[in-house]
Amino acid sequence: MSTQTIESRSPQDQSDVVVSAPAADREAVAATFTRAREAQKEWKRNAVVRADALAAAAAAVDAAKDQIVDLMVREVGKPLTESVMEHGRAVRILRYQAQAALDPDGDTLPAAPPADPRTLLLARRRPRGVAGLITPWNFPFAIPLWKAAPALAYGNAVVLKPSSDALASALLLEEILAKHLPEGVFNVVAGGGETGQAVIEQADVISFTGSTNVGLQVAQAATARGIPAQAEMGGLNASIVLPDADVAAAAKVIAGAAMGYAGQKCTATGRVIVLGDPAEFTDALAAAVDALPVGDPKDSSTVVGPVINPPAREELVTAATGAPQDGGRVVTGGQALDGPGLFFSPTVVDGQEPTAKLAQEEVFGPIVTILKASSAEQAVEISNSVAFGLVTSVFTSDLDSALTVVDGLETGMIRVNMPTSGVDFHAPFGGEKQSSFGPREQGKAARDHYTTTHTITIGPAG
Repeated sequence: MSTQTIESRSPQDQSDVVVSAPAADREAVAATFTRAREAQKEWKRNAVVRADALAAAAAAVDAAKDQIVDLMVREVGKPLTESVMEHGRAVRILRYQAQAALDPDGDTLPAAPPADPRTLLLARRRPRGVAGLITPWNFPFAIPLWKAAPALAYGNAVVLKPSSDALASALLLEEILAKHLPEGVFNVVAGGGETGQAVIEQADVISFTGSTNVGLQVAQAATARGIPAQAEMGGLNASIVLPDADVAAAAKVIAGAAMGYAGQKCTATGRVIVLGDPAEFTDALAAAVDALPVGDPKDSSTVVGPVINPPAREELVTAATGAPQDGGRVVTGGQALDGPGLFFSPTVVDGQEPTAKLAQEEVFGPIVTILKASSAEQAVEISNSVAFGLVTSVFTSDLDSALTVVDGLETGMIRVNMPTSGVDFHAPFGGEKQSSFGPREQGKAARDHYTTTHTITIGPAG
């Protein structure tokens, strides 16, 4: 174990050290993987045991609701209402994947001549071994579980390297799961980049969620080792508002998608593309944003809490300050707020061109820029003009218009009259371009990443 100490501090009060722990060096990570490999040998053998264990883990996570919710609010500043929702999602993920452990593990195929007609031709899936998971802070329970639960269901062991800003949440998850999973099957290692690199060096399969720059490095390092990698990265998501949309309703939905949880979601809306004169919508969005309660995440009415750490707030200040220099106008917000928490006022910018920095580079926080399009085709072109391709929303009351726009969008997920934020745990999740690398996450799609296919031919004796 290294001498470096990892600390997690509350964004509501930076003097509040939620947890501190020594960082795991390469030797400690290697020892953790050794234990995990030994545990996985038995864990992979019995799907019914795995299903029962994951179902028991789901019940335990459900029972720990108050403890989990309180920790999320304190450690990552997630507003109470959203923390309650994330807890429920974490429970449902475990319940769903508990049943996935009992799904068919392959297919039988007809044997081709000249094989004996009694020959069995099987394509069977097996676990890859030990999954190395590297996760962010913004969904401290849901993201580790939407990676770990399917990995475990299909017979893998897991080593999780969480963000330092969500270390206490990961350690609590480990404590809860340890009571229902065999020792060594689910493991947490604390640390920064060096620890993450050590995980990649040891794992049989990698799943990462975080920034694009780091995600591409993770994919490259895993590929160099010849192991499968999955990386969910940035998303400068657009909401397209067509002329026939209900302006007030669209503005309210988009305000929540852009600013909820201080905009700290990879699916948050970062750009709004308005077809035609954007003046009416700009006023409506500014009013909807100004109406969002900003404050203590422990308050059940709060929608916008603090941002995660000082560098995150500094980046937002820089983005808002630079917007007028890049052709924009700060319509509302744009300032760091006084107080003990790391608050930044929800910010709406308009007047920029699609080539402006704020319209091309993701800023992880409560800031959105409004762009103008003269046609539906141009709106699609603007939406597609960034390096990312995670999710796009289209607001319209006309189905034909929706279908026309949807068909041209280069994003992995497309939503109509729905916020860009929010995903379904039982549906494939992922994007295009620099938003994602590798196969999709969640639902049945997760099986493709955490298992490998073996083709087996069995002929009759004699």
